[in-house]
Amino acid sequence: MAAAPTGSPSPWVSEAARRIAPIGDADGDLRVLDLACGGGRHVRMLLGHGHRVLAVDRDIDGLADLSGESRLETLQCDLEDGRPWPFAGERFKGVLVTNYLHRPTLGRTLGLVAPGGLLIYETFGVGNERFGRPSNPDFLARPGEIAALARRAGFSIAADSHRTVISPRPAVIHRVLARRRAG
Repeated sequence: MAAAPTGSPSPWVSEAARRIAPIGDADGDLRVLDLACGGGRHVRMLLGHGHRVLAVDRDIDGLADLSGESRLETLQCDLEDGRPWPFAGERFKGVLVTNYLHRPTLGRTLGLVAPGGLLIYETFGVGNERFGRPSNPDFLARPGEIAALARRAGFSIAADSHRTVISPRPAVIHRVLARRRAG
């Protein structure tokens, strides 16, 4: 993983997650969505911050040790298999996506963030191919790409970077932190 050693949350994501506000609806606080959660390194961090979390991945075996956690809901789902979008009508106070980019669902992913909610996106960027995988341009964000889409969807951009990192291994990382405007 480019953002942090396996099992450790990304320091950038951890800092950004502190900005997830306690907005809610009539039924109580909205949840945070960890989309393509992998082994759950950020799920654990979000639970540690006291959030209710929906963790989604095509393989949720890495979350087995959390099976009794009352604030966690898991959904095993492949977002790329052409099945209907599993989040119809849902909104989240925070949407977190790391090391994952699927352009056909990116607009719908942005639509999951509730007004006043936060988007935290950290993935590999164009240029990463010189360091190894992923190297397919379909999975590498272009500079400014996600932030531009977020702006058009009604977000204020707090951070948009596309840079080479050395640790935990050399990679090109694309990061966006954006809040959906209320109203």
